[in-house]
Amino acid sequence: MNKAAKPAGETVSLADDLRRLEEIVRRLESDDADIDAALALFEEGVARLRSARERLTAAEARVQKVVEEADGTLKLTDLDAEGPARA
Repeated sequence: MNKAAKPAGETVSLADDLRRLEEIVRRLESDDADIDAALALFEEGVARLRSARERLTAAEARVQKVVEEADGTLKLTDLDAEGPARA
């Protein structure tokens, strides 16, 4: 079974995508891949990289929470920031 294919409705975890990307890089760096196999691996790698990037972007958005304070101002909480940023 092709590792790029997944059963309908099954989602691949970010960790699975990253493991497969590492495997793809190792195979592309080896000298034994023919051009067609290398191209297929490259295409799969790009698709998995896009998927991983989308997941990370979604996770970042979830980390940033907008909380309304008692005085009605909004406070943006960002895990990377030293303190809350005022909006």
